[in-house]
Amino acid sequence: MSDFDHLDLDGHLLQLLLAVHEHGSVTGAAARLGVTQSAVSHGLDKLRLITGDALFVRAGRGIAATAMAEVLAQRARPLLDELQAFSRAAGFDPARLTTCFTIAANDLQRDLLLPALLRRLRAQAPGVTLRVLPSGAPGPALLRDDVCQIVVTPRPPEGHDLFQKRLFEDRYGVFHDPAQCAAPADAAAYLAAEHVTVVYERSGGLEVDQWLLAHGVTRRFVATVPGMAALAAMLRGGPWLATAPSLLARGALRGLALVPVPVATPSMPMYLVWHRRHLNDPVQRWLRTHLEAVAAEALAAAPAASA
Repeated sequence: MSDFDHLDLDGHLLQLLLAVHEHGSVTGAAARLGVTQSAVSHGLDKLRLITGDALFVRAGRGIAATAMAEVLAQRARPLLDELQAFSRAAGFDPARLTTCFTIAANDLQRDLLLPALLRRLRAQAPGVTLRVLPSGAPGPALLRDDVCQIVVTPRPPEGHDLFQKRLFEDRYGVFHDPAQCAAPADAAAYLAAEHVTVVYERSGGLEVDQWLLAHGVTRRFVATVPGMAALAAMLRGGPWLATAPSLLARGALRGLALVPVPVATPSMPMYLVWHRRHLNDPVQRWLRTHLEAVAAEALAAAPAASA
């Protein structure tokens, strides 16, 4: 029987519970929260006394949630949302804001948008920090489980509880090392060349590759890499081509030659996606407004192949 009153439970303990539940380890939770492992262990001990349950038990090299912890984690998320809404009900002053925003984004949108976003946020809110996660091909759970507050992706997850807004639209281009090969002059040269592309571990190949194959365009691939940022090292010093979003010329593929694709390709839209729990949150609206402004600035300085 617990001797603790329910009022001993606070937002920090709820946040700690969710962090341990999400990462399945004290070490991962400590890194997520920016505290020591001993602080996480102490918080878990307090939660165990309050709930009268072990909450997490050893399982192999990690820890597993008990049935009670699963139930509490589900209830903790809306409670934290309510606490945030309560604290922001009378508006907020960015200069006094102290929070960590978590955004899921892959190579292109991460490098193109998030450095500028961090500068804008910190200029108004010095207490704000930014945590960036790879999004891969994002599923709804990223937002529903509050793993992140925003996903920036060309493949928006679907769900009745998710909202999305188009940030910009990019065009695909052909990247190559001009010291090693000439740009493909026509479709025949493009198809005769050897190519490098991206294949994500969980979601498969790029949509442009799938689209071209579906339209009868068959190419020879000499290598696949797990992310856009890895294309540059493969292309430099080799006579190969990569068909990728043209805005990568501003980031990961800077310094490589960029020319239009000599065959028809689709455009690549980029979306901002969030959960409905954050729809009217003034802090989250402030964050989304700055991200939209950063996207507009990035597009204004985009290379010619972008829309």
